[in-house]
Amino acid sequence: MVQIFVRDNNVDQALKALKKKMQREGSFREMKRHVHYEKPSEKRARQQAEAVRRARKLARKRLQREGGAPATPRPVRA
Repeated sequence: MVQIFVRDNNVDQALKALKKKMQREGSFREMKRHVHYEKPSEKRARQQAEAVRRARKLARKRLQREGGAPATPRPVRA
């Protein structure tokens, strides 16, 4: 259960904090997924794709930690 406190009647700041917490928990993704029916075959395909993405990300991070590949440079904004 997500709980946000409104301080000094600043609803905008509380709403921003709520959205950030829900994004971190994956609530928005879950809500979007439940909007339409997902066939079991589509669900399996999506879960498999997510697993592949997680595995690649983990391997990439492991390689960076071991010094094999440089971290991706962040663009500098002027």
